[in-house]
Amino acid sequence: MSVRWGLIGASTIARQFMIGAIRAQTDGEIAAVMSSNQERGASYARENNIPHAVSTLDALLGSGVDAVYISTTNELHLEQALAAIKAGKHVLCEKPLALTSADARTMVAAAKAAGIVLGTNHHLRNAGAHRAMRETIATGRIGKPVAARVFHSVYLPEILQGWRISKPEAGGGVVLDITVHDADTLRFVLNDDPVEISAFTQSAGMAGGGLEDGAMCIWRFKSGVIAQSHEGFTTKFAGTGFEVHGSEGSLFASNVMTQKPVGSVLLRTAKGEEELSFDREDLYTRSLRQFHAAIRGEGQPSATGEDGVWSLTSAEAALQSAKSGKAVTIDPKLGSAA
Repeated sequence: MSVRWGLIGASTIARQFMIGAIRAQTDGEIAAVMSSNQERGASYARENNIPHAVSTLDALLGSGVDAVYISTTNELHLEQALAAIKAGKHVLCEKPLALTSADARTMVAAAKAAGIVLGTNHHLRNAGAHRAMRETIATGRIGKPVAARVFHSVYLPEILQGWRISKPEAGGGVVLDITVHDADTLRFVLNDDPVEISAFTQSAGMAGGGLEDGAMCIWRFKSGVIAQSHEGFTTKFAGTGFEVHGSEGSLFASNVMTQKPVGSVLLRTAKGEEELSFDREDLYTRSLRQFHAAIRGEGQPSATGEDGVWSLTSAEAALQSAKSGKAVTIDPKLGSAA
């Protein structure tokens, strides 16, 4: 039995990654795309061999789809997800799930009550590199983890700049765009939850409208691990990376904070250095495979709605810390608090 997908948003990310990932599933097909701009939607459908283009959410939800992928601007996620859940459609939503963690929790509760699968499209936890790091830590090869560092400052491509750097009301800014990913990836690799964050943000010349285009955060986790992360839109020549340091060894991952299955992971211990091997499967293909399995009742999406609440709550806390100049506690049940 096929899973018929409807795309809510004729987006670049759907075109570059999700359409291929859906079609890579033996039971996946794309039935329709929705764009509020009818001409854009029709052109998008033709270019991507999608049978139907519609201009309203009701039309998409009534087109016989089983699941929807939401990649509209952030302020639209809540209303669109709740409508899809009410219509009995499974939902894979881009991060952040909503503009506030309270709204994200509303989405999670609605999906649970309706028996609907809700996933957050945190693609990075599907990377072979990050799964290899998680396993290496879990098996004790670096001893007790004590510290981590994430380098995720990039240059935002011109095609993606738009609302991300100009519209606060749409949920723009680097924190809601990238810090949420770092929060989720740290949680996944460390298998640990953050409890406190201190953050600085900056506007280095790309973003307007009072939005930030750079951030640096210091995190504290339940286990006592401390971490630092750097997120940005303005660094043209910076590479990405992820380090975890333990009592018996360190992991150095290079070029891994990316949408492609690339990069390397080096383990350094008293025995010397070892480059870890890991699979190079497309991140989105793996994410869709797990989502389809969850629809069949076999496990959960690679990143659940609850994971999306965690990452958004962490991002809220980062923004609050940057504004107040104080450390902020992180509690996904309550939202961030000073």
